[in-house]
Amino acid sequence: MASGMTVAVVGATGAAGQATLRILEERKFPVRELRVFASERSVGKTVPFRGEPVRVQKIEPGAFKGVQIAFCSAGSVQSKAYAPMLVQAGAVVIDKSSAFRMDPNVPLVVPEINAHAARNHQGILACPNCTTIVTVMPLKPLHDAGRLRRVIAVSYQSVSGAGVNGIAELREQTLAWARGETIKPRHFPYPIAFNLIPAIDRFGPDGYTAEEMKLVNETRKILELPGLLISPTTVRVPVFTCHSIAVTAETERKITPAQARELFERFSGLKVWDDPTQERYPMPVEVEGQDDCFVGRIREDLSSPTGLNFWVVGDQLRKGAATNAVQIAELLLG
Repeated sequence: MASGMTVAVVGATGAAGQATLRILEERKFPVRELRVFASERSVGKTVPFRGEPVRVQKIEPGAFKGVQIAFCSAGSVQSKAYAPMLVQAGAVVIDKSSAFRMDPNVPLVVPEINAHAARNHQGILACPNCTTIVTVMPLKPLHDAGRLRRVIAVSYQSVSGAGVNGIAELREQTLAWARGETIKPRHFPYPIAFNLIPAIDRFGPDGYTAEEMKLVNETRKILELPGLLISPTTVRVPVFTCHSIAVTAETERKITPAQARELFERFSGLKVWDDPTQERYPMPVEVEGQDDCFVGRIREDLSSPTGLNFWVVGDQLRKGAATNAVQIAELLLG
């Protein structure tokens, strides 16, 4: 492996962990030594990195010694247990779970939007929820140009946002349907093949789910707009990869669709696919595997004189998780 840093990936066998390894390799992150960790049942297995098998290690005292940068791609329970251990061992932790996102002492970073926040870390930096990242990317240039006042966001979230189990469930149910067999949900509460589930995560007393409140609270923190009005709805859809969000953004100063297209085209990490005459707009099957978020269906909101409607699609395993995390690590090196 190339000279550079000692890097750890916790949760290396999951969907986000596997994507992190691919992104580290693709972006030629300076890894001198790679250590990978996962659950007990995965210890001893190997994952590929730069053409070589890397053995999954057990998390135990001393396992993190010498690690400089660690990517936590496991759940929030695991992150709360392991991140402090990594920091104590001398590592800087980039966490992709919800464990630390709303901690006032932990920066919540999307490098294209608030790179400055990374300077204030105390050993842990958080990646936003994948839906938040895809949604907030086009909101930032609109806010800079016209100051956001209100946002309505309806997300259509792929099964890989629920990890490898979600991917397996959609595949198994689709094959069962083709064979004429009864579809039996295991990971999701209802069948996901040929269906939509208008609730992701547990409900709160106000009728909003935890996933929806992540979108609200994280967007406010990233944009440094604690009073921004946001109305969220999250839906699980039978798509393997990429989250799609229908957004209505109302600004204090009117921004025309033409101006919005120009703002989006100039913003790093965004691409515009918006040509109704050619039926050109972003779709998951075309965006999958790419790091940019793609915006289309840009039009005036018929219900507000300063509102815009648009559609944004992003690969939530890449920009929504792994790519964003590696970009944060690159910021730290810089």
